[in-house]
Order: sequence, then structure tokens, then C-alpha cells
Amino acid sequence: MRPTLSSPWFTRRAVGYGWRPVSWQGWAVTSGVIVFAVTSIAVFKRSPAGIGLVLGGVAFYLLIASLTAGAPSTDSAARGAARAEHSTFTPAPLRPAPAISESEKATDPANAALLVERLTKRFGERIAVSDVSFSVARGEVFGFLGPNGAGKTTTVRTLGTLIAPTSGSAIVAGLPLSAANGGAIRQRISIMPESPGLYLRLSVYDNLEFFAGLFCLRYPAARIAAVLEAVNLTDRADDLCASLSKGLRQRVGLARALLNEPEILFLDEPTSGLDPVATREVHELIDGLRRRGVTVFLTTHRLEEAERLCDRVAILNTTLRAIGRPEELRTRLFKRSLVVRTAAPLAVPEHVFEPIGGVSRWSRDDAGRYIIDVEDPEKVAPALTRALVSAGADVLSIAESRHSLEDVYLEMVDEDVEARPR
Repeated sequence: MRPTLSSPWFTRRAVGYGWRPVSWQGWAVTSGVIVFAVTSIAVFKRSPAGIGLVLGGVAFYLLIASLTAGAPSTDSAARGAARAEHSTFTPAPLRPAPAISESEKATDPANAALLVERLTKRFGERIAVSDVSFSVARGEVFGFLGPNGAGKTTTVRTLGTLIAPTSGSAIVAGLPLSAANGGAIRQRISIMPESPGLYLRLSVYDNLEFFAGLFCLRYPAARIAAVLEAVNLTDRADDLCASLSKGLRQRVGLARALLNEPEILFLDEPTSGLDPVATREVHELIDGLRRRGVTVFLTTHRLEEAERLCDRVAILNTTLRAIGRPEELRTRLFKRSLVVRTAAPLAVPEHVFEPIGGVSRWSRDDAGRYIIDVEDPEKVAPALTRALVSAGADVLSIAESRHSLEDVYLEMVDEDVEARPR
């Protein structure tokens, strides 16, 4: 009869055959059998008695493992019940944090999750990042933009303690960036690369269980349940990662990055190669992380993605070219203007536009539209409309010209850094 256990000593392997220990009793039995086998071989070397004792020890081990094993690891319901019984910890949602207002998401050092000062990284004679300074507020989604070879990945690897800076300093999750603090910083952050690097022959759950072990999580089953729920993959926990679409693998990678409840999550091109539906799902996950108070450091080439998701963006091209909210960057780089479309060209347009207060200059583009530079579009638009009607113009539309983040990016970055001679 199978003994009744408060928790299993062994569990069936998800890949291959046999069992593996999951409790101190299981490890004790395994260690005892190994010691017994080694001793038997040493004492009865090349003796039938020694071979018999070793085989007997192996048979004893298999018997104990089969009698004290929990459910197979591919049985999610039994596995979850066994591990829940093993722990009194109740799975909880990802750690919430108080909402941060837009005014607080500025550059206040006291509120900074990341504080970078004059960071420089050289590889021999080549400068990858030069004299970069910025801060990222707690709970902020911060976009890091730039062309290939601009130093984005180098910056992330440096802040993630994977490589040491040549000069400069940084505070990451409240700790000074240094070799001595490397382990402590890595416990507080997570980095999700463009390719998640999952073990395709393992299930979603087993992938997360393996990495939970690397993080030395105290209650892995509870934490895995929480992150699976966060990325909406609870029902796919037992599917092999090889069977998942690229979008689902990205979500598994995001779940893995959330296992240690990071204060800062570095995402490197999280939607690269995804279709629109999968991209939207990843965007929703990032929005959810923002609501939970996780600081997200996002590197991306998709400028519309950065404009949609990020509270602020930084544009890097070896040096930092610009930083701020997308709307601030547009206002800083481009004059505000109104675009007027009329059914027919105006007879004397200067008589219409120049008398209006707040108009600095006007021009007509190749499409026949009038571009009027103004100080405040909301104040000038009513007066402009009245002037056009008084002039007998058939007005088709009047709208403020809005420059995209792509316009800002192209204005700031005009060089292919990766093509430079080395």
C-alpha cells in the first residue's frame, strides 16, 4: 500500500525516465544509496557479492522512489496539489505598488529606480557609450531608442551588471553599480532578451520551475502560479515550449523574468517578429506591469510602440541626444502649426494670414495646403477660421500639424552608427 505522505519524497521526471528527489527525505535516500553503492564496489571490487549488493541498493532505491513519489510532473492538477500541500504559502498576485503621478515621474533622484551619471563604455579604441546621464522613476515605462550599434544593449548589459563600465556611475534599484553589489542588484532586476532562450523540450511549467530554482525562490509553486496568471498562460502550463507560437514563447519569457518580482524589468525588443495580435498582447502585459508599479526599461525599434507605451523616452546615438516625454520632444524640436485645406487657392493669402495675431509665418506646400506657424493653435484657430470665411474661402479642414515620435527620432539621429569604420 502506498504510504500517506504530507508531501512526496520523489516526483516523476517530465523528460526521460525515473524519479528525482523533491524533499529532504528523498535526498537522504538518494545519498544513502550512492554511498552504499560506492562502499560496496570499494569493498567487494570485482566480486559477485559486490555486484549483488549494488543491484540490491538500486532496487531498494527504485522501490522507495515509486512508493513515495508524487504525481507525474506532466499532471498539473496533482502536481499543484502536492506542492500546495507542501507549503502553507498562498499564491498572491504580483506585488502592487502605489500609483505615481505624472509630475512625480520626472527626474527626482529620491524617486529614481535608475540613476545614471556620465556612464561610458569603451571596447578597445571603440566607444560604445559616451558620457550618458539619465534617471528613471519608479513605476515608469522608459523607452530607450536608437539605431543599431548606438549603445542600447551595451547600456542594458552594463546596468544589469553583465559588463563593467569604463567610467561613470549608476544606482540600480537603490544600490550603487559595483562588482561587490552585482549579486544583490541581479536579485532586484530581470532582463528579458529579444530571444527568450527557453528549453523547448520542457513544458512551460518546468521551464519556470527550473529558473525558480536558480533564483532560489522559497515558494516556487506559488510564485509560478502567480506569474502564469499574470501572463494569462495558466491553461498552457503543461504544453511543451516547442509547441508554442513565438508570441506565446515571448509571454513565457516575460513570466520567467517576473519570477523574482523584479523592481526593474529590462525588455529588449519584446515584440520583435510578432504579429499584430501578439504585439497587442505584449503591450497589454506591459501596461499591466506599469499598473503594478514595476519599472520597465524598454529598448525598441518600433517608434509607434514607444510612443504608445512609454512615459518618457531617451534617444541614444553613442551619446544621449534627447530625453523627455514624446510631447515635450515634439514641442522642443518643431514649431506648432495649423494646416489649412481650401477648395481653391486663396487670391491673396497674405491678406488673410498676416493680420492675425499669433501667426509667425505661413507657407504653401506641394499639395496646396497652407502651413501656418503659430504660438498657440487653440487661440489662433478661431480667428483664422473667421478670416478665411470673411475672405470667401471654401474651407475643407483646419487641423493642428502633429509630428510623430518618428519625426523627432529622425531629426535627432541622422547617422548609421553600425556602418562606421572600426
